[in-house]
Amino acid sequence: MRTFHITWLTFFVCFFGWFGIAPLMPTIRADLNLTKAEVGNTIIAAVSATIIARLLIGKLCDTWGPRKTYTALLLIGAIPVMGVGLAHDYTTFLLFRLAIGIIGASFVITQFHTSMMFAPTIKGTANAVAGGWGNLGGGITNMLMPLIFAAIVGAGYTKSEAWRYAMILPGVLLLVMAFVYYKFTKDTPAGNYDEIGRTKATKTKTDYTILKDWRIWSLALAYAVCFGMEITFDNVAALHFVDTFKLSQSSAGLWAGVFGFMNIFARALGGIFADKVGNKYGMKGKGLLLACVLLLEGICLLLFAQSGNLAMAIVTMLSFALFLKMANGTTYAIVPFVNEKNVGLVAGIVGAGGNVGGMLFGFLFKSETITYVQAFTYIGFVVMTVSGIVFVTRYQKAKVIEAVEAETEFAAA
Repeated sequence: MRTFHITWLTFFVCFFGWFGIAPLMPTIRADLNLTKAEVGNTIIAAVSATIIARLLIGKLCDTWGPRKTYTALLLIGAIPVMGVGLAHDYTTFLLFRLAIGIIGASFVITQFHTSMMFAPTIKGTANAVAGGWGNLGGGITNMLMPLIFAAIVGAGYTKSEAWRYAMILPGVLLLVMAFVYYKFTKDTPAGNYDEIGRTKATKTKTDYTILKDWRIWSLALAYAVCFGMEITFDNVAALHFVDTFKLSQSSAGLWAGVFGFMNIFARALGGIFADKVGNKYGMKGKGLLLACVLLLEGICLLLFAQSGNLAMAIVTMLSFALFLKMANGTTYAIVPFVNEKNVGLVAGIVGAGGNVGGMLFGFLFKSETITYVQAFTYIGFVVMTVSGIVFVTRYQKAKVIEAVEAETEFAAA
């Protein structure tokens, strides 16, 4: 449990580093004279680097262990987070946003580590709670960073200086968590990889033939439209509320933060329901649950896009946030059972799928001819289409059943 709590708390802090810039974008846009297309490019950069990082991180978790992998990622990620304040034009800001994107790979380590620590019957719940409480950082970031910015301005600094100094705090927190993670966690309940002789045994274990397994790609698609939409919304929500409903930066950050704050229970709810459905109806039941919450996410997103006033926008935002985050939790209640021998690689592929979705959605929001409202509408239809794909995908195979049963019997013994 100590590892569990440190894992979600570390992921929480990673969101401060990854999305700390997002709620400050109205100020940064004015300071650096960014166009809509340039803002869109920075959003794409923030999630695109994560795609490659998640694929590499998944393999490292299998071979190097989550403890060392997470520590290294935190140390490396802290550098661009604290350095982004050195950016004084579009190009340098874009490069820093790209570098910061590697922090998003922290999610794969979080899900891998909780999968290693808990029995099959509660893996979905453990993964969803850890992921949800970590994702909560996205909401708190939207609420807190504008307040930190305002405090720095109140201390006598200009707005141009304030957003730069504000990003030092997330960088320092990343360094603190690097120490905590290395010092106080274990790779597995039995001990660290090098203590139990796992590292050498797993270096040749990864089976890349699993890339032929359609179930993995359907889960990657599902994660693209739920988590991909989540990180996209984290990036554009404050700008959308400022531009569409004429809110101040602080007020826009508050409402954008409410979206992320739903993670305190919504993602966990998806994992809990998935475990209960899985225990009763197996993987088929989990697949149907995922298809249903994705369909509801898409419908509510369409309603959000058509909201004519702030009150309606908030109500529909909370609705699509609920189902989106439940879909996140349900997806990673399925992931650990697709291929138990390569959990890290599968988690990495599906996690990267989330960022591919975020990157592709980013192109809609950078377009000069597509409004934010139209972009939300298009994404709503895409989400509903993917729910249909998930609905017809069979996630269960005989050998998977046997493996899960054997693991359950081992855990019971």
